[in-house]
Amino acid sequence: MSDTWTLGSRTLRSRLIVGTGKYASLEQTKAAIEASGAEIVTVALRRIDLTQKGPTVLDVIDRSRYILLPNTAGCYTADEAIRTLHLARELGMDELVKLEVIGDPKTLFPDNAATVEAATRLVKEGFSVLPYCSDDLITCKRLADAGCLAVMPLAAPIGSGLGIRNPHNLRLILDNVSVPIIVDAGVGTASDAAVAMELGCAAVLMNTGIAAAQNPVLMAEAMRLGIEAGRKAFLAGRMPRKDYANASSPSAGLIE
Repeated sequence: MSDTWTLGSRTLRSRLIVGTGKYASLEQTKAAIEASGAEIVTVALRRIDLTQKGPTVLDVIDRSRYILLPNTAGCYTADEAIRTLHLARELGMDELVKLEVIGDPKTLFPDNAATVEAATRLVKEGFSVLPYCSDDLITCKRLADAGCLAVMPLAAPIGSGLGIRNPHNLRLILDNVSVPIIVDAGVGTASDAAVAMELGCAAVLMNTGIAAAQNPVLMAEAMRLGIEAGRKAFLAGRMPRKDYANASSPSAGLIE
């Protein structure tokens, strides 16, 4: 079955986007990325020491195989995030960027107002912006209206592994925002990823759910399969929910 999705001018097959933080080694990072089947890999620019000797996470991402998505994790103002992405541009990275502007250091919830401000400025400067935001319909609509390629509402706090806490909000966003919806943050296991896809989301971005597993490479494969299963279930169309039992076999012709 051919089931692709579009992100700007790109046509993608994988609906799993993975991060590169919290792994035990660069070798484990590389193996998990490969097991995930992802086509897009995101990297936190502010957490890479570009002056260090020896390989960095950038060296394990084969740019001929993967789309590198620089992100602004660790930024707390719109100006800080914009400066970080200008650095990515100067380093020759793609114009496709993930925007994060954190509003609270304890919960890591996004500053939605600053995110909209930064996204508006970055789009005008020619960046293709994927913004991380709350699961708030109005914020998502404003980001889409600003020209973002997609919006990335959280499922739960970053790194929490709590899964999708408010599927109703995601349904509202899916029904009212025309750009692709990518669930970002809070996914803990493959069933969480499947639920996101069953709701109709275009993709899921995750890092800790894979990297913090006891076997990250095996979990990366599980997440890939969860994404595939959830997407197929969405396309198949689930049976209607009913309040009462309904026998699988017809009652007509039963021998009494």
